[in-house]
Amino acid sequence: MAVTYFKRYRMELKLERMPSELATLRIPGGFELLPWSPQLINRHADIKHQSFRSEIDAHVFPCLAEQDGCRQLMREIAQRKDFVPAATWLAVRTSDFGGREQVCGTIQGLLASPREGAIQNIGVHPECRDMGLGGALLRASLEGFRSVGCRFVHLEVTVQNTSAIRLYQRFGFTIVETLFKIAEVQYA
Repeated sequence: MAVTYFKRYRMELKLERMPSELATLRIPGGFELLPWSPQLINRHADIKHQSFRSEIDAHVFPCLAEQDGCRQLMREIAQRKDFVPAATWLAVRTSDFGGREQVCGTIQGLLASPREGAIQNIGVHPECRDMGLGGALLRASLEGFRSVGCRFVHLEVTVQNTSAIRLYQRFGFTIVETLFKIAEVQYA
């Protein structure tokens, strides 16, 4: 095992500065967003694992590389006093699956303070990327934060995740801080 540092950005959005055209962003056809329900906790955990297990964030946060780790993480998030159900969504696809739902994405939110939300994780299955689901999940979560009185929302993102950074910037997020996360990694 070796210790390494991962460069991450803390990004912040003042909700009133979100571009107005994004307020009407729609979910792509054949998909739907499901609001938080405790009955969906394992589906959130499973898609979190599928979304992150082969990504750099699985090195930054090793629990994302393991299904059990993702289930434990989801239980911990959902049990927190500052958990925001209105900012927590699940994306599913119903078309092309014979009426069965395929879980495609997840986002969770917490309160950092009474007026500031914190996005915990936003993950989209690799087969469902570049379809607009990340933007739809993000919009739904931001509206959820707005509904509980938040004026600001922040998140952290690993610098190498350039497609996520572009998405967040499109929504009006700006980089406010550079952070370094220490992690042990195993090199082959």
